[in-house]
Parts: sequence; structure tokens; C-alpha cells
Amino acid sequence: MRAIQITQFGGPEVLHGATVPDPVPGDGELLVHVSRAGVNYADTHQVENSYLAGMELPLVPGGEVVGWVEDDGGRRRVVGLTASGAGGYAEKAVVAAGTAFDVPDGIDDLTALSVVVQGTTAWLLLRKSVHLEPGESVVVHAGAGGVGSIAVQLAKRWGAGRVIATASSERKRALALELGADVVVDSRSADLTAALREANDGRPVDVVLDMVGGAVTDQGIAALAPFGRLAFYGVAGREEPAAVEPARLLSHSTAVVGMWLPHAFRLPGRVVHRAVGELFDLVLAGDLRVVAGGEYGLSEARRAHVDLRSRRTTGKLVLDPSR
Repeated sequence: MRAIQITQFGGPEVLHGATVPDPVPGDGELLVHVSRAGVNYADTHQVENSYLAGMELPLVPGGEVVGWVEDDGGRRRVVGLTASGAGGYAEKAVVAAGTAFDVPDGIDDLTALSVVVQGTTAWLLLRKSVHLEPGESVVVHAGAGGVGSIAVQLAKRWGAGRVIATASSERKRALALELGADVVVDSRSADLTAALREANDGRPVDVVLDMVGGAVTDQGIAALAPFGRLAFYGVAGREEPAAVEPARLLSHSTAVVGMWLPHAFRLPGRVVHRAVGELFDLVLAGDLRVVAGGEYGLSEARRAHVDLRSRRTTGKLVLDPSR
């Protein structure tokens, strides 16, 4: 089958088309005929081998796919996470049955992929990581991105008092406002702490959702009000934030938490399945909008990574393995 494979770690330049054997599903796994593969920032870390889960070569990147499986009832559409955390940039992929979801009628491939990773990440951040309370102010970094564009909408829907989105361009800030943000901030502001507080009418903020790292995280923590929470779910800036000192958290009564989506599947009560169901229902009811970030052919995976890493994109990026 056709796939994108890397034989050495590095940047987008190591992504190459290849012919590889079809994957073989094991117990509790499904063989998915891929119609679209999601492109996530985590994939760029996979390719560098800087991801939370270490990778081995040769590697077919990609952690999520949508397509169809064959079973006793014929074909059915599913979306899910790949069993090994990789293997999605291909015509066929193996998905763990426990991380696969049937796709309802009326949900297209782009929306299915957006919900299963970006949507559930935003849902978990707000519901489980920061326990958003009605009336609280919420900062959403990268408010026009895959997770950010959904988090802005969910925070507003769930009663946030003020949703503050950050973005690096006028186009992205306009999109965040269109999605429901109350105010937008230039993410390149020299003093981001002051800019965030100014956007909150001069007051510290209650919640920050951060996937950038480095100085952005440090300034976000400094912007928090007492009992404020910063939820950290990525290092897109590829810079670690300063070490968080317990005494500093204690003196300000603030909290910093991390969230990695694979851990959520270990929670009791099928929490991720509940999140996916709620998000599909919101989309079908017209109450949640998924932002299309661009569709690339499988052979254009390198360009997709270049565009993603350069921060030129908004919303959700996907690969079409048929071209």
C-alpha cells in the first residue's frame, strides 16, 4: 500500500512516499481503509522523535484516521486513534477498537477527525483539567487553531464570563471573534501578561489553555488570578517553560496541570466516548463549527507539515490517501 514513511528523524524533509506492507490487526484492533488521515502538531514531534511516546524507525507517522472497516454487517464508517500511536499516513491503518467511534450520518471526514482529537482535547481541558465554572474568564491560546477554535466555542457555550483568544495575525484574530471570543490579543505582544489582563478589563484571568510553552506559559501563569488554573497540552513553540516553583503556586493559589489525550482513555465511565457523543450532537444541531484548515494529498504530507509548523494554518488539516 502507499504510505508516508520516515527512515530518519528530522523535520518535514524526512517525509517520503513509500510502498509498505499492509498492516495486520491484532486482537482488539480494527483494519481501517483510510479515507482521510488527520494532521496534528503531535505528528511533527513524532517525526522529530520529540514526542511523549518514543518512536522507532522506520515509521509511518499519523495518530488518527477516518474510513471504513469490514465486519459481519458489511462496511461501517469509523474514526479513531491508531493502535500504535502512528501509522495513519497510509491507505490502511490499524486502530484500537477501544479508541474507535462509529461516525454518524451527517458527519463528514473532516468533522469526524476534528472531533476525535481536537474536540475531545478541548472538552477534556475545560471539563476535567480546569473544571470551568460559569462566569470565569478563559484565555485560549491559538484561538484559531484546531483545539483553540473548538475551545473558544465550548467555553462560550458553557458559560465563560469572558473568552480571550490569542492569535498571531489579523485573519486568525478575526476568525476567533467570529467563533465567539469576546476579545482577541496579539500572541506576539511583548508583555503578554499585561495584554491578557488588559483584555480582561484589567483583572487577572481565571483559566489559561496553553499549547505553546516557553515564555508564553510563563506569562500565562503570571496572569492568573488566585485559584486560577493553567492547563498545558502541548509545546508547539518547542521551548520548555520555566520550572514551576511550588512556593510560587502556593503564594498565588494557582494551579498548573498537564493533559495528554491517550491518558483519557484510561478514565472510568468511558469519558472520551461521552465527549465524542456530545460533540457530534452539537455539530449535528448546528451548535458547533469545525474549521477546515486545508486538505492535502498523501504525497503532500511534507507541505502540510511545513504549513503547520510555520503557523500559517487554521483549524484542522487532513491528508487524502487517494492522491
